[in-house]
Amino acid sequence: MAAKAESGERDLEQTLKPFYDRATEAEDRLAKLEELLIKKGDSENDTKVSSIVEEFQLKLNIADAEIISEREKASKEIQKLTAENEKLKYRIAHLIRALNEADSKLAGSKGRHA
Repeated sequence: MAAKAESGERDLEQTLKPFYDRATEAEDRLAKLEELLIKKGDSENDTKVSSIVEEFQLKLNIADAEIISEREKASKEIQKLTAENEKLKYRIAHLIRALNEADSKLAGSKGRHA
């Protein structure tokens, strides 16, 4: 009876062997597919991250260009105000000199009449 049981077990193993082989092969294929899916997911995440980085880089470049433009405008305004300030200083100096001359003449004419 033991020989018959052993023979039955071997027959069962022989019968099931192709199924075990196919199951092992399917598990290997599934593992490869999962690995590819993970890589694809990482690739999609990398693409999303890359597009976000590109978007921020574009915004940064725009902001830098705006800052440069504002600096140039401010520099031109400073030059304009500096030139205007120099002109006003020149006018003030001439007005002070003219006022001093007028005071001198006035004092001189009062001295003659007195």
